[in-house]
Amino acid sequence: MGESEPERIAALQAEIDQLKQAMASHAVVDQAIGMVVALGRVTPAQGWQVLRDVSQHTNIRLRNVAELVLIWGRRGELPPEISAELEEALDRYGPAQVPGGDPEPAQDRPGSL
Repeated sequence: MGESEPERIAALQAEIDQLKQAMASHAVVDQAIGMVVALGRVTPAQGWQVLRDVSQHTNIRLRNVAELVLIWGRRGELPPEISAELEEALDRYGPAQVPGGDPEPAQDRPGSL
């Protein structure tokens, strides 16, 4: 038959908790995209791709990559493996280089004219 009232309330509470978590994750990712857009001089769609690529290449959840990018924006600290992947992704999608990264001239970067 159907769910009891307490089971239904518990299921609805679990759904509410999941929706709250999703909203919080979305906000973190959106803020990180904004940082990538501002610092990397890429479009928002490219900023999303950059974060996604970093996540896939480091095997770190996208939300966690986004949190690390936000921490980097506040403290200037970014784990070396994330920094390297972020710079590579920005090289693929945008004209800029990660601030504080290797000051390699644009003409020396692979794929540049």
